Amino acid sequence: MPLGAALAVFAFPGRRAVVIAINALMGLPPVVVGLTVYLMLSRGGPLGVLGLLFTPGAMIVAQVILVMPIIAALTRQTVEDLWFEYREQLISLGVTPRRAVWTMLWDGRITLLTAFLAGFGRASAEVGAVIIVGGNIDHLTRVMTTAIALETSKGDLALALALGLVLLAVSFAVNAAAQILRDMVVRAQG
Repeated sequence: MPLGAALAVFAFPGRRAVVIAINALMGLPPVVVGLTVYLMLSRGGPLGVLGLLFTPGAMIVAQVILVMPIIAALTRQTVEDLWFEYREQLISLGVTPRRAVWTMLWDGRITLLTAFLAGFGRASAEVGAVIIVGGNIDHLTRVMTTAIALETSKGDLALALALGLVLLAVSFAVNAAAQILRDMVVRAQG
């Protein structure tokens, strides 16, 4: 979120190209991310010495690469709209652009829940990248989505469906919690 807010508030050469790139990366194919992270973390890759391939750490790296552009792009748009509205007032009060980033993030916190939920949705539905870099190792890197894919390929559709229902329940619970939080904040603001 701070990256997206900084893109909205700060003016610098190449800003437009960075915004275009962040927006384009929202549609980054997960298998391409998985392959790239795999190549970077494999023994022959530049980060192979870290020994992260087929670990939860590699899966986190892939997820961050997939989720970051979505959250940054949505945050940038929200903060840019707020910055357009409050810019003159904040400048007249002597607020520096650096301070304005945090002010805009705080002011847009309710709307920014959508950016968080979009990132969560992408991460919770991810199969391609995490199976490539994690290896779907039982009790280590197998997550719900990769377990669903595995059980489906084995023909155990009942278990795959049950896992899918659990994943849906988690998604609904997170979204319901976000809505309750939003409603509480709105009520507190009067």
